[in-house]
Amino acid sequence: MLCLSCAQPLEGGEQRYHERCLLTLFGVKTLPSIDVDIARLHTLALAMVGRVSVSGVQKKLSVQLNESRTTLQIAVGQSCHLLKPQADTFPHLPENEWVTQRLAALAGLSVPPAALVELSGGTWAYVVRRFDRLDDGTKFGMEDFCQLSQLPPGGKYDGSAESCARHLRRYASEPLVELLRLYRQFVFTWWVGNGDLHLKNLALLCDTQGRWSLSPAYDQLNTRLVIPGDPLAMPVCGKQDNLKAETWDQLAERFGIGLKAARRVRGELRERMGAAVALVQASPLPEPMRAEYAELLAQRGAAL
Repeated sequence: MLCLSCAQPLEGGEQRYHERCLLTLFGVKTLPSIDVDIARLHTLALAMVGRVSVSGVQKKLSVQLNESRTTLQIAVGQSCHLLKPQADTFPHLPENEWVTQRLAALAGLSVPPAALVELSGGTWAYVVRRFDRLDDGTKFGMEDFCQLSQLPPGGKYDGSAESCARHLRRYASEPLVELLRLYRQFVFTWWVGNGDLHLKNLALLCDTQGRWSLSPAYDQLNTRLVIPGDPLAMPVCGKQDNLKAETWDQLAERFGIGLKAARRVRGELRERMGAAVALVQASPLPEPMRAEYAELLAQRGAAL
C-alpha cells in the first residue's frame, strides 16, 4: 500500500500516511479530522475567491487547523492549506491531481506537500500546503506569469512557452537554472496530458533572501482524462498537440539551454516510465482512467 501523501510504500504499522509526511503537511503525526460539511462544499467553494483547473470547475477552499491541531476546518482568514473537493462536472479530479503531482515529483519537478484525504461521505479531497506563506502568516512575494505579462486574468491563455521563457530571462535571479526547470515543466505537462498549464498556473516566488525563482508546480491534472483530446493550453513552438522530439529540440534552442541538457531531461522521463506507470496503476483512480493514463504516458514517452 502506498502513502496517500508521498506515494511511497508504507512502513511497519503505518496506515495510509507516513508520520513524516503528516508532519511536513500539517505539523502533526496524526491525520486531523476534516470538519467540512459535504453538503455545503459546493456553496462554500463558490463563495471562495479563485478558481482552478479544468475550465474553472474545480473549486478550492481555504482551510486551517484548529487550536488543538486535531481538526481541519474552513478558514476564517488567511490559511496555509487549500482543500479541493470533488467537482460536479468532471469526475475524480482530486485523485487525478494527486497522482499527477506525484508523477511531477518523480519527474524531478518541485511540488508542495499534499495528500488525498477521505471526507465523511467516503469521497476523496485533495489538500495541499501553500508554498507562498508561513504558519505565522508571513507571505512570500509571488507573481504569476499573467501578472508578469501585464494581462488581466482573462488573458491567461494568451501566452506561449517562449513568452514564459522571456519572463524568466527578465525577472529570475538565475535565468539559466530556471529556464531548464521551465523546460522540464513543459515537457512534463505534455507527457501527462495537462491542458491547463496557462499563465496563471506558472509563477515566480521570492525567497527570504530576495531571490526570484520558479515556484513549485501546482494545479496539475491530466485533463485528457475528462476532456478527450484536450491540447496544451499554451503553444510550444507554435504547436499545442502532436509534439515530437524535434519540437522539444527546437524549444531548447529557443530557450537557450543547449540540446545536451534538454535531451538529458527527456531521457530522465523515459527512464522513469516504468515507475510512472506503476504509480498510476496503484493510484485511487478508477481502473479505466488508470489504463488511459498509463497508455498516454507510454505513448508520449516514446515520442520524447
